[in-house]
This record gives sequence, C-alpha cells and structure tokens, in this order.
Amino acid sequence: MADQPPVAIVTGASRGAGRGIAVALGSHGCTVYVTGRSQKEGDASMPGTIHATAREVTEAGGHGIAVACDSGDDAQVAALIAQVIAEQGRIDILVNNACAVLDSLSAPGQFWEKPVEIGNMISVGVRSGFVTSWHAARHMAKQDKGLVLFTSSPGSMHYCFGPAYGAHKAGLDKMAFDMGTDFADAGANVAAVSVWMGSLTTERLMQMMEQMPERFAHLEGTLESAGYTGHLAWALWSDPQMMRHNGRTVIGAELGREYGITDIAGKFPPSSREGTGAQPPVYAAYKVK
Repeated sequence: MADQPPVAIVTGASRGAGRGIAVALGSHGCTVYVTGRSQKEGDASMPGTIHATAREVTEAGGHGIAVACDSGDDAQVAALIAQVIAEQGRIDILVNNACAVLDSLSAPGQFWEKPVEIGNMISVGVRSGFVTSWHAARHMAKQDKGLVLFTSSPGSMHYCFGPAYGAHKAGLDKMAFDMGTDFADAGANVAAVSVWMGSLTTERLMQMMEQMPERFAHLEGTLESAGYTGHLAWALWSDPQMMRHNGRTVIGAELGREYGITDIAGKFPPSSREGTGAQPPVYAAYKVK
C-alpha cells in the first residue's frame, strides 16, 4: 500500500461527529467512505447528507465517497464492506460512529416518560458497531495494519441522558477492550480503541445551546471541534506504537495532548475528567476463552 492513500470508513457521517471525523481524515489525504442514511436535505431533523460530507472530504484534500448505508441493516453493512474491499482492496481505519439518536433523548423526564425508540441507540450503536467491525476485521486482520475506533463519551461512567445512552457508550468501551483482546490473540496488528469525545460543536449541540442557554451555559469555552477525533484517529494510525492503545478506552483530549494536537483557537480541549470526575474503565486481565 506504499502508494495508496489510507482507506477509511466513517459510519453515521451525514452530520455531527461523523461528518467532522470524515473531513479531518480527508485533510490527511485519506480515501474516506462516508456512510449514513441521509441522501438529501430533509431526510432527518438535522441538516446534513452523506453527499455533502463526501464533497467536504474531497475539498479538504482527501477523496470522499458517499455510500448510503443503514447501519442497522446487516445486509447493507455487509454490502458496504464488500464494496470497499472490491474498490480499494483494504480497510485501514474504521470509525464506528453511527447511532440512532432521537431529539427526545435530551428532553426532560425519566426514561419511561420518553419514547421507547430511544433504546434504538443500543442496536444502532453497539450492535451495528459490532456487525460492521465483524465484517471489516476479517480483512483487517490479514493486513499489515489497521485501526477500529469507537466514538464514546464519559457518559459510559456517569449518568447522561438516561440508561439507553449509558448502555450504548459503556457497550462501546467494553467492545473495544474485547475486540482488542481478540486482535492481540490473533497476532494481528490491528488496534481497537474507544475514544471519549468531549462536548462537540455539532449541529445538534449548538442548537440545544441556543435554545436552552441556561442549561448549557457551563459548556461555554469548553467545546471540542466535531473533527478533533478524526485527527486523533490519524495520529493513532500513524503511530508506530499504535498497539499500546489496543483495547483501551482513552479520553480524546488527553490523547490529543500526548500527540500535541491542538483544537479550537489553537488550544488543547479540556479533559472530560475535569468536572465529571469520570475515568476510563480498567478491565480485569482475567480471561475466559
């Protein structure tokens, strides 16, 4: 692959963190497969499409390829991976970011007072990340190198928007650990890493801050750009010692300091450890296999 740009897949990249990550990887020259369900404006309550993101990837210096894919549909996920392998012959970076997020997730009330559909973020989030990784891993394990990254948050270790959100993020962290164990046991040079992102400059959060300024006043001046995790993914993949992070859950802001990656206004974003008191999980070494 000496002359081939790294090949990345970013799921759920019509908008939000996925869009930012895809464009950031594009700025490093990657070929980025941008997946999601939104193909035209109006397909979702928030603006953004896979085609718009793919154009931004190309404009940033990479090669954006939009692929309509419902991450909750196993057949579509299988077709996505087959397409990437057929066209590129490899997958270097997989960013599992797709998640079913309803606007009602952050509404007032307890979990039983909200639509039961908020639980879909466990299936289109945890399970979809597993299925996408399952299809990609069989190719990545045969390569010289690969990175599977999950977009998580400290909400896996403190209350945040209720049990569906918490189960989703905690599931991603544990899945990265267990996938990392399997990659290590197979002797594959593939790292599975879960990254805790901070409060991001996504369309959704910016709208929430505008509509409920008092509720989110504490976030002023602390936001992390939506693309920051994309630069972290590139740094991880480019790190000759990438495997030291295999199976770990890391705080993105702290990893950024380690790699010297600044963000908004040329500053390092604050660690989520500050304010929340949450620390990434440390799992036991005991193994049943």
